[in-house]
Amino acid sequence: MIRLASAASFALVLVLSLGTMCAVALRADFVAGIEASDWAALKFTITQALFSSVFSCVLAVPVARAIARRRFPGRSFLITILGAPFILPTIVAITGLLSIYGPAGLLGRVASFAGFAAPQVYGLPGVVLAHVFLNLPLATRLVLQGWLAIPSERLQTAASLGFRPFDLFVHVEWPMLRQVLPGAHVVIFLVCLSSFAVALIMGGGPRATTVELAIYQSFMFEFDLGRAARLALLQFILGIIAAVVAWRLVLPADFGAGLDRPPERWDSQGLGHKLLDWLVIAAVSTFLLLPMAMVIVDGLDAIGQLPTSVFEAALRSVLVSLASVLLMLLLALPIAIAVSRTSLASAALAEGVGLLMISASPMVLGLGLYLLVFPYLDPVMLALAVTALVNAATSLPFALRALIPALREIEANFGPLADSLNVTGVARFRMLVFPRARRSMGFAMGLTAALSMGDLGVIVLFGSTDSPTLPLMLYRLMGAYRIEQAGSAALLLLLLSLFLFWLFDRGGRVNAAT
Repeated sequence: MIRLASAASFALVLVLSLGTMCAVALRADFVAGIEASDWAALKFTITQALFSSVFSCVLAVPVARAIARRRFPGRSFLITILGAPFILPTIVAITGLLSIYGPAGLLGRVASFAGFAAPQVYGLPGVVLAHVFLNLPLATRLVLQGWLAIPSERLQTAASLGFRPFDLFVHVEWPMLRQVLPGAHVVIFLVCLSSFAVALIMGGGPRATTVELAIYQSFMFEFDLGRAARLALLQFILGIIAAVVAWRLVLPADFGAGLDRPPERWDSQGLGHKLLDWLVIAAVSTFLLLPMAMVIVDGLDAIGQLPTSVFEAALRSVLVSLASVLLMLLLALPIAIAVSRTSLASAALAEGVGLLMISASPMVLGLGLYLLVFPYLDPVMLALAVTALVNAATSLPFALRALIPALREIEANFGPLADSLNVTGVARFRMLVFPRARRSMGFAMGLTAALSMGDLGVIVLFGSTDSPTLPLMLYRLMGAYRIEQAGSAALLLLLLSLFLFWLFDRGGRVNAAT
């Protein structure tokens, strides 16, 4: 039963990834060659991803170092906030950033009052700013794990040898950063390659067009399926290259073993070090929290005056999100269970599945599915179903990362006993797997629900004016300059995303066996 289900899941994933890529490749128009505008979009895509990933990683180093060296009230909350990119809808983050840095935002009004020009947030600066806002927390979390993994015994040895702070950085911290930063950089570079909503809203014309935005423009405004497919194939190849590099670089860091004693940072007790760390913590907290606070403040004013269509779109998004969660479980659980019981070759196969899903962005998958169904069915009728399916598929790598380690531990600890008692199939899942994997399942479900709530990539291809999701409705409100309603819709989207993540994550923890 499990083998059949896992085989079906693997087959469906291959159809969704390679099948859609074949559809795109067959439809791609290479007769006229790659146009200058295509090269421009490809160049801008790589440039903005490179700048975004470099800035995110460079800024993450002092932030992670300050958090690792200091203990203060609210530290756990701040570390929790650093997980926000995984559950924060991109369009909500952009709304908050525009409230601060936009022409009519807080800084724009201050600059105008002082007689200066408003800051320029569209084009490359705006895209990079949004990506740093979204990915600085991720980079900080990755680097922070490296800092916390340094055994306290190494710090004590450095102190006994009379290391100065610079010596400690050169001989202890820098080797850790050399292991952690390349992988973090490539992962964030890969995320920025397929960021559609940021380029859609913060892009500034032909010079600030990513490949995914060019796909959208070719499809929506010109209905040139040949060019859209050609661009989608370029995006997929670029994603594959970046994903392979990330797979090769993201390796377990080995900083040596210790006795798990709390580290004592003797090197950071000076007044200058303390002031610098507190300044960094205050700056990053302001940078991350102020836009979200502006979303809440701006949204509260008109949330009771939102039209019925916005709440209908919200309900539609919730239903799509719940469907995505169900589809994700149907795909991820059989694969994770099968991998947890088999050899390393199967684990490598699961890594390959995740690699394919990361490489194929939602926009590329959506276009491929559109090309597959367009000759036979009205794509608009399948808009919500396709959106749920693509969201589930793109959440699969994150779900497998959460589920496979937990299921491997369960099989290692209890698998032989279950085998000796001949507990198999549904009974094994009900009595053994589910009670002990609920935490990981709840996290994967919450993550999928939040990501699906904020998706704007697929619905723009399939969606109609009659059945928009909440992110699409928010984008239309922003385009119509209905700023107050857009702010309230952004707050509604933020609250629903956070609630769904909390609901599933909390549900997986309540009474979960450990």
